[in-house]
Amino acid sequence: MQRVVITGMGAIAPNGNGFNEFVENSLLGKNGIKSISKFDASETGISVAGEIDDFTSEDFVGKKAAKRMDLYSQYAIQVATEAMEMAQITEENTKSEDLGVIFGSGIGGLTTLEEQIIRMHDKGPRRMSPFFIPMAIGNMAAGNISIRFKAKNISTSIVTACASGNNSIGEAFRQIKEGRAQVMIAGSSEATINESAIGGFAALTALSKSSDPDHASLPFDKDRSGFVLGEGAGAVVLESLEHARKRNAKILGEIVGYGATSDAYHITSPDPEGEGAARAMKLAISEANITPAEVGYINAHGTATNINDSGESRAIIKVFGKESSVLVSSTKGMTGHLLGAAGAIEAVLTIASLQKGKFPMNVGCFNQDDACEVNLVTSASQNIETNYAISNSFGFGGHNAVLAFKKWSEK
Repeated sequence: MQRVVITGMGAIAPNGNGFNEFVENSLLGKNGIKSISKFDASETGISVAGEIDDFTSEDFVGKKAAKRMDLYSQYAIQVATEAMEMAQITEENTKSEDLGVIFGSGIGGLTTLEEQIIRMHDKGPRRMSPFFIPMAIGNMAAGNISIRFKAKNISTSIVTACASGNNSIGEAFRQIKEGRAQVMIAGSSEATINESAIGGFAALTALSKSSDPDHASLPFDKDRSGFVLGEGAGAVVLESLEHARKRNAKILGEIVGYGATSDAYHITSPDPEGEGAARAMKLAISEANITPAEVGYINAHGTATNINDSGESRAIIKVFGKESSVLVSSTKGMTGHLLGAAGAIEAVLTIASLQKGKFPMNVGCFNQDDACEVNLVTSASQNIETNYAISNSFGFGGHNAVLAFKKWSEK
């Protein structure tokens, strides 16, 4: 079995366009939630979202290529390019057959679906774009990344709702650990700030109706009332330690464990006792060959919905115990919930935080709920001396995915 290290990362999120800006702003507690401007949301009853309003497709994607990609694929290309440039992976130092892609999305090209179905309804099917299908389908972020970087190993896409990012990174980790690839581009992307997504989640009564960006996404707060929809993407370059050493790569961290389980409980609600989530955490920690006491930080799923936050808190207690000093934060108070892309940006931030020894505070919790008995990161407790952290993602359908990361050392 091969050790798997991280040599590149990329991110675009509501509170930061690009890896450095995203990490810096997140550690400062900068909120990226704002009033919805991409469409008139007045009829949905929802007024704020984690929008990205400073993205330019020409910077990474190219004007011609962008016309053939939904926005979620464009985000994916940006973060994959950033991660590959950071890793300095080239055709000269990496064989195409050793380079693979596992890149997910919870929904895929929803903006394209919305636009083209409206066009079909208003103007007829002959007026639809010839690129409608390849722009809309959920595997095309992975496909476009594979084409862009000539990645000829496995290229696939995982769709497990809000667990898609963690599942993608975890399965890519396994490809390298078990010797089927040497380098993997992994992550996920989502671009769903549109009427279909906001309207659909509002109809499900899952979204916060607050019009105040600073009091809309409230992870673990007793007054939380639903999540805030966000958009963006995250990518990591995973590499076998042997391959990284051969090319003298700069190593940013190590992925040491992955746990995936199912609640088998309900299509949208998690198991309120957190049994499946707890098992996923235990599996990731076990594969890392460590004990729960060695984990210093948990990047929580923390959606700011009542049942999720309390269930995840129970799961953490099941694994770590009530007396544990492990610190916890959800970053969704700053970004909103990026659905399938949430796990990817949170993995990027967790890895960067381990490297820096500074972790994101739990923005948006003003009065912690008694049902959420976890130790939340505050501005006073951000500096954490630890070698291990885990990141949780849980999705509709009962999907649970947990990643375990280690601060880089030769040992």
